[in-house]
Amino acid sequence: MDWGSLASTGAGAVIGVVATLAADWSRARRSRRENDQAVRRELYGDYLAALARTRNHLRIAARSAQTPGAERARQAVEAFRDGNAYELRYQLAVVAPEEVVRASTAAFRALRDLRDTVEDGALHTEPRYTALRDCWEDRLAELRAVMRRDVRGA
Repeated sequence: MDWGSLASTGAGAVIGVVATLAADWSRARRSRRENDQAVRRELYGDYLAALARTRNHLRIAARSAQTPGAERARQAVEAFRDGNAYELRYQLAVVAPEEVVRASTAAFRALRDLRDTVEDGALHTEPRYTALRDCWEDRLAELRAVMRRDVRGA
């Protein structure tokens, strides 16, 4: 028996097994990363849709000058409750990077402030409403930008 050939064959087998394991590990890691990115992309879309839905209902309430203040306040509260943003925000906090979570929190709080001013009776033409609306739009733009960077991998 030639020990040199046996050692060479054994070394080749070990190298082959290690290379296969490394390739499998790399594929699994890439697949997991792609799956995580797809999950975040879907959640981001759902969260932005919930924020937009909530904002739209707040806009309708703020434009209803003929509607009594108590009814507009109820509509503002319902818009926030029914918009589903709370639930999605907590999901986002679990899977998103810190930069996205911070931007999400800022946008959510800006929208909540807008809700509070509508609940307090503000109409869409009042300066206190327009200032908070502009703040909300800025926070939303920031949120979209950080989400976009995250899903593009930048």
